[in-house]
Order: sequence, then C-alpha cells, then structure tokens
Amino acid sequence: MSTTPSPWAPRPGYHRSNGLPQPSTAPSALPGTGQRYQVHRESAPFAPEGQAGPQAVPAWTRPGPHSARRTGEFIARLVLALFGAVLMIGVIWIASQSASDSSVLSTAILLALVPLGLVLVVVFWIDRWEPEPLPTLIVAFLWGAGVATAISMLVNTTVLYAAAESTLSLEGAFQISAVVSAPLIEETTKGLGVLIIFLIWRRTFNGAVDGLVYASVIAAGFAFAENIGYFIRFWDSITSIFIVRGLFSPFAHVTFTACTGLAIGMSARRRSPAAWVWMTPIGLVCAITLHAIWNGVIAASGNPFAMFILVSLPIFIVCMGIVAWLRWAERMTMRNRLDDYARAGWFAPAEVQMLTTGGGRKAGKRWATTRGPQAAYAMRVFQKSSAELAQLRQQAVDGHAQGDFSIRETELLDRITSARRTFIGAE
Repeated sequence: MSTTPSPWAPRPGYHRSNGLPQPSTAPSALPGTGQRYQVHRESAPFAPEGQAGPQAVPAWTRPGPHSARRTGEFIARLVLALFGAVLMIGVIWIASQSASDSSVLSTAILLALVPLGLVLVVVFWIDRWEPEPLPTLIVAFLWGAGVATAISMLVNTTVLYAAAESTLSLEGAFQISAVVSAPLIEETTKGLGVLIIFLIWRRTFNGAVDGLVYASVIAAGFAFAENIGYFIRFWDSITSIFIVRGLFSPFAHVTFTACTGLAIGMSARRRSPAAWVWMTPIGLVCAITLHAIWNGVIAASGNPFAMFILVSLPIFIVCMGIVAWLRWAERMTMRNRLDDYARAGWFAPAEVQMLTTGGGRKAGKRWATTRGPQAAYAMRVFQKSSAELAQLRQQAVDGHAQGDFSIRETELLDRITSARRTFIGAE
C-alpha cells in the first residue's frame, strides 16, 4: 500500500539545480547518482592492472592491506579484551574477599550497575550521530574495569603503605594517596587506554567527540569496578556510600578522563600525525588536576551534599555545555562534508538536511517505517553509511586519508545508493 511521503522524502527522478551533475542515462545507473558515480566506478580499482574483460578478478577477492589491517585489528581487540576481562575478574575477586557472604557481592554488583547504566545512556546519546564500533567500546570498558583498576589498586596500595610508614599517620597516608597518588596513577592508566585505542584504531577517531566517548566508556568501566570495592568495604553504611558515589557523583571519573579523551580526539583533526604527542600530556595534566581537586575537596569537607552543590553540579553543568557544543560542531562538520557530495550529485539538499538534524533523522525513519521493514532497515543503513562517508571525507580534508580511501569511499557510496533505491522503491 503506497503512502504519502514526508516533505523531505527523496523521490525517483527528483530535479537538481543546473550546477550539479545530471544523472547518467546508462542502464546500470542507480537512483540518485550523477555522472560522478559512473566515473568513480570506472576509475576504482576493481580489476588488476593490465586485465580486462569477464575473466578479470575483482580486487576485493585478493588479500591486501585492507584485509591484513582488519585481521590485525581483530587480534588486537581479542588480546586487549581478554586481558582486561581477566584483570576485571581478578579485581572483583579480590574485593569479594572482604564480603561477609555472596549476597553482599551480588548486591554490590547490582548497585554498581545503576551509575554505570546512567553513564552509558548519556554516552550513547552523545555518540548517536556516528556510533563507534561496539567491539572497540567493549575493549574500552574492559580496559577501564580491568587494566586501569588493577594497576591503580596495586600502585595506590603500595603508596598508602609507604606513606603510612614514613609519616606514622594512617590518616595522613590516606590523604596523600587520595590527593596525590590516586589522581596521578588512575588518570594515567585510564588515559593510556584512550591513547592505545587511538593508535590502533586511529581511523575510527574523527574528532573530540570520539575521544570523549572512548574516555567516558573507560572511565565508566573504572568506576564500575571501583564502586563494587567501595560498596563491599563500606557495607555497614551502604545507603550513604551509594548515594554519594552512585547518585551524587556518577560522572566524576568520566569528567576527569574526558579531559584526556578530548585532547587525543582533537589531535586527530590536526594535520600533523604526531599532534597527539604534545596534546595528550595537556589533557592528562588537566585530568590529574581536576581529579586531585575533587579528592581534596572531599577530604577537606566531609559533607557529601556540599560537595555535590559546590563541585559536582557546577562541573557537570559546564561539561554538558561543552558536550552540546561538540555535538553541534560535529553536526555542522557532517553537513559540510555531505554538501560536498551533494554538489557532485550524490545527495539531494533535502537529504542532507534530513541526515544532519535530529528531527530529520527521526522523520526519515518514521517515513521509511510506513513503507515496510525492508525500507526501514534501508533507511538505517542510509543514515549510518552517510555519517561514515562524511567522517571519511573529513579525514581526507584534515590530511589523514588512508591508502584505501578510494576503496572505502566507493563501498560507502555503493551502499548509500543501494539503500536509497530500496526505500524509494519499497511499497
């Protein structure tokens, strides 16, 4: 059953302005593409040099740097994920040794899931324009919950005992550990996780938002494991400790590590491939300083409500303002890059408008849903692939185009064109 399309909906045979390439009349042309599509297809490396005709072997059937890189990335994900998972289990096991019974451990884990879920909901909302690969996000979480937590726990405990022996004051040792050791070690280990992900999966880092997302997931994992230990250790006052850590300050670690993530993410937009070398320390110093101030205020005041009003809430409001600005900047970048393709005939202006506004994307999905499940799926592919295409082109504009840029661009343009053909023709 046909339905009336929404105002933005693309239509077969829509007219472009005279300044844009006109559609090819070749039978193989797909809907919504101009002459650039035919030229691009003919110049893309689909067959080995010197071969032609039906016997030519497509380039994608032969192993090359593209497949080798993906294999390497898969191995890196597997190794880092297993390493992080083992350490996370070890950290939770060590924390469980002070639990009176198994119900304490299970309850502590359930309570720790509350702030974790809250943080992840916000992170996925921030990342919804161009979502990061889920396997890499899992690696980030396990790094925070396992690697960063285990190293921090070991070093902080060592510093605590050393400070207690030198000062002969357990209270003074706790303050030294909280204000000096904890910020330095915890932010360094969490920031190292962001940097490793950046160096291995640099092609997925497209700016400050991506750095913020990975840093937030690592910090969320760290806070999750740390909260389990705190809830078990202070089980006798579990209500107050849950309010302080789970409700008043669920974004504390996220806020600190976000400084490092933003710096690394911003370095991805610099033309120099080594910009991270000097930008990462700047973000790390900010993270350590903010963390030290936070712990210092807690140690000095001892009043959770005052801490929330004077420190936590203002920092959270400022961070939300920064996030809102970053998301606006990301949307503008996406619009500019898709406009490049629109001028070449790949998108209609109404499509660019739809793809770069929250209301437009929702309207597009609603419209496609009325045309059936196949069209709805095609619209999701269309929106996701368009976002990837915009990010790919932005990398080239920033001077970071990879050797397989043409191949990836062709794959995305083919996917976009095929998806458009599907939701236009669906009934």
